[in-house]
Amino acid sequence: MNSVHGKRRLRGLGVVAIALALTACSSLVQTEHAIVLPDTGRQGSDNPVDRGHQRILAAYGGAYNDARLTALLNKTVDRLVAASERPDLKYKVMVLNSPAINAFALPTGQLYVTRGLIALASDTSEIASVMSHEMAHVIADHASMRQDQAQQALIASRVVSDVLSDPSVGALALAKSKVALASFSRAQELEADGIGVGIAARAGFDPYGAARFLTAMGRHAEIKAGASNPDARSVDLMSTHPATPERIKNAQINARQYSAPGAGERDKAAYLAAVDGLVYGDDPADGFARGRRFTHPRFGFTFLVPEDFTIDNTAQAVVAVKEGGTQAMRFDLVGVPAEQTLGAYLTSGWMDNVDAASVQDLTIAGFPTTTATAKNEEWSFRLYALRIGSEVYRFIYAAKTMTPAVDQSFRASVDSFRRLSLSEIEASKPLRIKVLAAKPGETAEFLGQHRMAHLDHAVERFRMINGLGASDTLKPGEQVKIVVE
Repeated sequence: MNSVHGKRRLRGLGVVAIALALTACSSLVQTEHAIVLPDTGRQGSDNPVDRGHQRILAAYGGAYNDARLTALLNKTVDRLVAASERPDLKYKVMVLNSPAINAFALPTGQLYVTRGLIALASDTSEIASVMSHEMAHVIADHASMRQDQAQQALIASRVVSDVLSDPSVGALALAKSKVALASFSRAQELEADGIGVGIAARAGFDPYGAARFLTAMGRHAEIKAGASNPDARSVDLMSTHPATPERIKNAQINARQYSAPGAGERDKAAYLAAVDGLVYGDDPADGFARGRRFTHPRFGFTFLVPEDFTIDNTAQAVVAVKEGGTQAMRFDLVGVPAEQTLGAYLTSGWMDNVDAASVQDLTIAGFPTTTATAKNEEWSFRLYALRIGSEVYRFIYAAKTMTPAVDQSFRASVDSFRRLSLSEIEASKPLRIKVLAAKPGETAEFLGQHRMAHLDHAVERFRMINGLGASDTLKPGEQVKIVVE
């Protein structure tokens, strides 16, 4: 989460649409090729390729440097290139320091993959399926078939203007900034799936790795969306990218053209050795969630979201949505002139229909705070602005039905805001992948509940990151991944 400066105007529904879009759909949007990148403002290079590379690094937390992981990826890509339709092409792989599930390639041969995607995979063949898919876009020259970027930026502006009255806020809501790479078409995505499976199979990898990884993607989306909100996982805000179930079916059909299940190499041992110790989830430098609690060591604060809310930490804000989508919240940092009172800010017009009579001054954790309410036809809002020095933290809560109990749960959330102690800041460490051998009698339920209890949906998450279906069992000595503090 970073600061947001300047006065921006939100329609009443806008903040809820932002929260729902970023929380329920981000796992699907982030695996698309509709990537919105920040303009870093650097003037060090006139080369558009260099500028694009820097913007990608800025959007995805910079490079994640891990020699073992990079060696595995380079070895995998070398095998794929040799088996591809263009063995003359050269590729350079970079791991991005982001928990997002994403990978993409530039026409220059630069391949990017996030550590979040690597953690979601279960073996090298699944990673190979992702890399070969991205290579297929380059081989098929899909980039040259894209619409020009200016037209795509205009389309994005029109889409977000339906939600927000300020296009710059719309870009903020959808991703990182105003510079966008156009999405590939539905047909191009399916073509890349087919080409990629073929490349992986000819390289000796299990061609069914693509179907397994797409299944894991779908399960990841379900966890993020919440079991009571099943429709959210199929929402696609900015792309005609095929839905995950369709891609799984096509991946299985493509794989059958090359071999029966189990014929190719998975190379699980090498994969597990490379990911042992990999950072999992948010980097503490950007703030992180543990259950209902969000903590930001660099900014020095922590707070709880209401019960049954799922947190998503984005570059611009912390957003959280209650299972079922009937309540949501957004927390961010805004620039407010020192001479402007918090009450004047809340009623300054950045949100419609703020009730001036509801403005009330409070003190939260020793800091001056002001609250107010707003309402439109569908949503009721509870707003809080909390000032610490020259910065103002903004809590925006929304509910389809605002009852005294719901309003009190929002108040309890903002009341939980406090500064971190020095020892708490120093103790903030990232979660990491740990590889271990299952002991006799240990089950997925046992390992999820006892070794990953600090995570939400612990058992489902354990099965997901290990590629285990609902009825799959562990064998004694089987190497598995857990997530540890």
